[in-house]
Amino acid sequence: MKDGFSPARGTHLIADLAGGEGLGDPARIEAVLRGAAAAARVTVLGLNLHHFGPEMGVTGVALLAESHISIHTWPEERLSAVDIFVCGDGGNAQAALDVIVAGLGAELRFSQAIPRLGARGWS
Repeated sequence: MKDGFSPARGTHLIADLAGGEGLGDPARIEAVLRGAAAAARVTVLGLNLHHFGPEMGVTGVALLAESHISIHTWPEERLSAVDIFVCGDGGNAQAALDVIVAGLGAELRFSQAIPRLGARGWS
């Protein structure tokens, strides 16, 4: 820890979304992931997407200097699973989730924030 900053502290936010638009559109998923990273104030090191085929879902992962943001979509079920892990004190996992929900026009059905590492009070 340096000057009260601990990179080994983080928030791991998982969420399930229902509904939404563009769940099978890789370009839209990429834009949503990049917007989520910007809202969270984190640094994207790389972004990888896999489209499972016409009318099928997308798996997308934004590799962050602060950890990762991922999404898995099932347009045929109108469902998405989101995983946001942000380390350090500067990132905002909830802001990232808010952008993903709004960017897809989805409904948040479940979310859970899990304190990680030093955020649990130990280091």
